[in-house]
Amino acid sequence: MAARKKNDESVSMFDSFKEFKDTKNIDRTTLMSVLEESFRNVIAKIFGSDENFDVIVNPDKGDFEIYRNRIIVADGEVKDQNKEISLSEAQKVEPDYEEGEEFSEKVDFSKFGRRAILNLRQTLASKILELEHDSLYNKYKDRVGQVVSGEVYQVWKREVLLVDDENNELILPKMEQIPHDQYRKGETVRAVIKEVNNDNNNPKIILSRTSNMFLERLLEAEVPEIADGLITIKRIARMPGERAKIAVESYDERIDPVGACVGVKGSRVHGIVRELCNENIDVVNYTSNIKLFIQRALSPAKISSITVNEETKKAEVYLRPEEVSLAIGRGGLNIKLASMLTDYTIDVFREIDENEADEDIYLDEFADEIDEWIIEAIKGIGLDTAKAVLNAPREMLVEKADLEEETVDNVLKILRAEFE
Repeated sequence: MAARKKNDESVSMFDSFKEFKDTKNIDRTTLMSVLEESFRNVIAKIFGSDENFDVIVNPDKGDFEIYRNRIIVADGEVKDQNKEISLSEAQKVEPDYEEGEEFSEKVDFSKFGRRAILNLRQTLASKILELEHDSLYNKYKDRVGQVVSGEVYQVWKREVLLVDDENNELILPKMEQIPHDQYRKGETVRAVIKEVNNDNNNPKIILSRTSNMFLERLLEAEVPEIADGLITIKRIARMPGERAKIAVESYDERIDPVGACVGVKGSRVHGIVRELCNENIDVVNYTSNIKLFIQRALSPAKISSITVNEETKKAEVYLRPEEVSLAIGRGGLNIKLASMLTDYTIDVFREIDENEADEDIYLDEFADEIDEWIIEAIKGIGLDTAKAVLNAPREMLVEKADLEEETVDNVLKILRAEFE
């Protein structure tokens, strides 16, 4: 009864392996190879070698057979019990056996004891896990940049765990999530495959919804002209969940790349905007003329004049006072994205009438009201006069001069009072 139970235990291992095979689509050759290797590992531990064993597995039926092959030697000449058998012992099975012949006998694996069966189970489990990891890595290793869908399985503070249609685990880290994203178990989430790591044969599929690749793939899916190669996405700048700017170029003069990407009344970007938590999308025509490109990147603001230093990759943009707030955007978002898109540092200035410029005052003359270190910080970003400071965007003074907002507001108040 005990032997039967042990045999049942060993056979039950095939059930778990068959389930894995059906789930992971492991081919029959691989399946048989892993089963045989697992048996041989255990046999080698028991007998010291598995070279003289034949292992026959039938994964479809869930059974197996093991045969040990030994050479028949004269009585008293047996030196290796595993590979040799005495003539008298062999003739107890078959009287016609002679010295030098091969003696093959079926081995009852269940008689090896419970420890051998547990050893086999552990070995098999280890091989299955290794196969599972190989299967996952091979499935995704060449798919970086592709969009995939996964079902939310678990939501943690630092990451969200998704599973694909084969129950493979996909990881969406917090830093790759759009700030306004909310995840509920069981819902479907789309993201781009950012990385496929296989450190220590432990594959990790890292997804991203903040990557520029994700927005690019969504556009390719919505705009046939991009998928067909008629329109090229040249550059993308994103503040995920807030706003994005995309520069596109058409190789066909008959195609308006901006119009094609946006669609009638924004029909082609509506779905993308919803997918990206209402991230506003601006599409502009790409050009190698950097001045024109910066002008387009700062849209919807209209530029009066621009000077560019190609060596330092800096641009000074002058606008009418009413256009400055448009160029900067809420929270400085528009000018940040324009800088990211063009790869230029952009400084925005209000235009000053010549008459106003004549009445200007150097900052040094305000030393009795403004601390010297504050004046030096402002002068350090190229602003030497009161009018220059008043005409510069407040956000620029805060960020580039590295001053507190309260300090900047106090400086502006003092300078305005001078001209009132």
